[in-house]
Amino acid sequence: MLEHLFRETAQTIGLLAEAAVVLIVAWGAGEALLRTIKLVFLRHGALGGRREIWLGFAAWIMLALEFALAADIIRTAIAPTWEDIGMLGAIAAIRTGLNWFLARDITHFNSTNEHKA
Repeated sequence: MLEHLFRETAQTIGLLAEAAVVLIVAWGAGEALLRTIKLVFLRHGALGGRREIWLGFAAWIMLALEFALAADIIRTAIAPTWEDIGMLGAIAAIRTGLNWFLARDITHFNSTNEHKA
């Protein structure tokens, strides 16, 4: 009975974390779209402007990946099977890899811009 209650609670919290993922990605995409439209119509610094838009959107994606991983961990935390653990490991590896590459690109972008300034 108690395990069932914990499992249901974890499922609900996991669903809320996934809802946060959707909201974060939607917000970031909306922000990037608005900035892109502004860039197209104002035609200011096309390459630099696109990089700044990408940088902002990449940060939102990184945040969403963290919430998505948290949702998976929460769902798997209560009495996981070996199959659950294996799937979580694969998902965590993929999401962590994506996050690492995004963070590396952002760091490279920022260090390139600091050298230009």
